[in-house]
Amino acid sequence: MSRKTTGAAGEKLAADFLARRGYRLVETNYRCREGEVDIIANKDNCLIFVEVRTKHSSAFGSPEESITDRKKEHLRAVAARYRETHVDLPQAWRIDVVAVELDNAGKTRRIEVIENAVEDE
Repeated sequence: MSRKTTGAAGEKLAADFLARRGYRLVETNYRCREGEVDIIANKDNCLIFVEVRTKHSSAFGSPEESITDRKKEHLRAVAARYRETHVDLPQAWRIDVVAVELDNAGKTRRIEVIENAVEDE
């Protein structure tokens, strides 16, 4: 499975997982000059920016550990840009991470939402 295929599979699994937990998906793969975020959702009147990390192996750490400080900066900037350029958004917002671990056959081993994984600075 290529890296791109793995990422796409993880994003689909994450979107389905979030929807089953009451998140209303607003947008996927939002891009702007500051970067990209995989999923934008709304739950309990909170706007949630979701970074999905998918891995087949924990040899180099867990999916959530793969988010660098630079990626966190980009996620904060993307969230700020989105909030600046869209109207009628909830006041509350956060950045979550969905960690997806797949086995070699592509089956889900673990999927977990980490709320407020990237805090606003």
